[in-house]
Amino acid sequence: RAVQTLPLNLEGIPGDVHYGFTRLSGGREFWHPRRTPIRNDRHLTLVSAAELAQIAVNMQVSEVRPEWIGANLVIDGIENLTQLPRGVRLLFASGTTLYLNGENHPCRGSGAQVAGHFPDRTGLDLMFVKAAAGLRGLIAVVERAGDIGTGDVFKLRKA
Repeated sequence: RAVQTLPLNLEGIPGDVHYGFTRLSGGREFWHPRRTPIRNDRHLTLVSAAELAQIAVNMQVSEVRPEWIGANLVIDGIENLTQLPRGVRLLFASGTTLYLNGENHPCRGSGAQVAGHFPDRTGLDLMFVKAAAGLRGLIAVVERAGDIGTGDVFKLRKA
């Protein structure tokens, strides 16, 4: 759901599914047994409004909303957001700092959420994975706690 202010502490967004200093490993961390506690490198998911629009075009649907795919922050004004490299920081005027940990690869689970909004179409769950490749956004951790508000301006600091 949309909020005017997003409070962040060093564990992420209080109450969010990705909140905490640790998380359980999954299929993407194949070198650990599943459900092994590991350092949390994904407090937030950032998406681009322009990239969401492109995903919708690629899927031939009217829209793909950020909340459908679990996004925490929608960014405007950065071309090719998903292509920003790991290590870039978003520095907000409040001092709040997010450290980008790389691309959030599309998955069938997010595709199923999108598909649920278009019950007259079949196969959208799998289509999402291909349609969102390179456009799904980024994962980030909170490096410096603080609040982020709607419309807040930030600077990019390259690694």
